[in-house]
Amino acid sequence: MQLTAQDKEWVDKIWEKLDRKLSQTAVNVRDFIPYTTKDGKYVPDSNEGITWWTNGFYGGLMWLMYVGTQKEVYKETAQIQEKLLDEAFRNYDGLHHDVGFMWGLTAKAQYMLTGDKNSRLRALYAANILASRVNIKGGYIRAWNWRLDYSIIDCMLNIPLLYWASRELGDNRFRYIAQLHADMTMKEHIREDGSVAHIAVHNEDCADVIETLGGQGYGVGSAWTRGQAWALYGFMISHIHTGEEKYLETAKRVADYFLTACEKANYKVVTDFLAPEEPVYYDNTAGGCAACGLIEIYKATGDKKYLDGAIKILKAMEEDCIFDDSDQSILQNCMESYSAGKEMHIIYGDFFLCEAILKLKGEEYLIW
Repeated sequence: MQLTAQDKEWVDKIWEKLDRKLSQTAVNVRDFIPYTTKDGKYVPDSNEGITWWTNGFYGGLMWLMYVGTQKEVYKETAQIQEKLLDEAFRNYDGLHHDVGFMWGLTAKAQYMLTGDKNSRLRALYAANILASRVNIKGGYIRAWNWRLDYSIIDCMLNIPLLYWASRELGDNRFRYIAQLHADMTMKEHIREDGSVAHIAVHNEDCADVIETLGGQGYGVGSAWTRGQAWALYGFMISHIHTGEEKYLETAKRVADYFLTACEKANYKVVTDFLAPEEPVYYDNTAGGCAACGLIEIYKATGDKKYLDGAIKILKAMEEDCIFDDSDQSILQNCMESYSAGKEMHIIYGDFFLCEAILKLKGEEYLIW
């Protein structure tokens, strides 16, 4: 990693702050899965309970910190978080394509780091659930249970679980399903200019897309920034797992669009690049996820503009971090969706911030 001495010093200081705070959080927050904070204290999601799609991120965050510090407190909390998710397996009707997020960052991560056989079984069970969601004729993995004809850009960060399962079992069908979905996403969700559509509405009986929707962005045809980040990092991860150059080229196209838009706003990432100028909503979850992908593109290409862009985004995000004990969370000013109309803390913001900093430290660990 070609960091300047000044940037290396900055990375080390940020990591120290993260470790100082999260080593305490790992002790104090264990018996439930955090989503956001209320009055400075972590609280779980109030919508879907144990099957909520973000429920793997805190356990994944603990594994990232364990990799970077080797402190047992992070490992212990990650293991507790994984076991809490067992209840979700007993609610099959509530599961969705985000099983990749839930067990890829917890069970798969533990198995890869410790060899735990029960974690392997959990991750493989989740991979089979994800694979079962494929619509063969439509050529996509359906996202949610209430609309069988929807695919969403988020799934690009769920399919890495399938790449792992394919290697683990020596069964190419998992990889075939992952690449079927990635190829559809490249064609139907990624626009020529590198902007991204959140939702595609499919004809379930053939490989036709009827329309695309704005989803959690401002509206139809807009550029929801977390969707941009899902695509940027997701296609880069697919390139890492498959070696396919088309995925790298797609990641670069989305990244170039992302960086051009960020440069206009001094690298503060708004919630939608094509939303009206007012009101201004920021989404640091998009910045953190995009930074992870930009770093990986730099590692694959050697093009320093991607590394420089990631560092500028992360430094802008630092202004929105709480490193003292006034709040259990760290990264603020995140958005669930543009229509939500309010910024908040969301657990995966902390996850992607820590993942990006871990990468900048030179740790060759890909939790995906």
